[in-house]
Amino acid sequence: MTEIIKTFPFSIAVTVAIWVLCLIPIPETPLSDISLIDKWTHFVMYGVLTLVMLWERGKNPMKPMISVWQLLLIPIVMGGLIELAQRYLTTCRSGEWLDFVGDTIGVVIGAILYVAFHAAKDHSPRM
Repeated sequence: MTEIIKTFPFSIAVTVAIWVLCLIPIPETPLSDISLIDKWTHFVMYGVLTLVMLWERGKNPMKPMISVWQLLLIPIVMGGLIELAQRYLTTCRSGEWLDFVGDTIGVVIGAILYVAFHAAKDHSPRM
């Protein structure tokens, strides 16, 4: 367990931030008027989380600790769990499956960006 904490400290911090942001009441802002802003927010949060997770895994010499597919499955499952938690455990949020779709698309795009960055950098993705 401590090896995971040492290997993925930023990923853990981003994960905690996502959980907190997804379970607290969010006040109305001028951004609330943007069409599908909630879905875009989910897309960006999960894309960033995926990039951070893959970056931390890529710089770790113990890569076999967790496969890329397991790593990508973590935020996808987390997105589903958060939507269920919003639906059944909060009174200030509502779980929406389109948010889960945004989460999943963010994970996929984050992984594609990571691979593209490394392909451009050294022509060999670190997955």
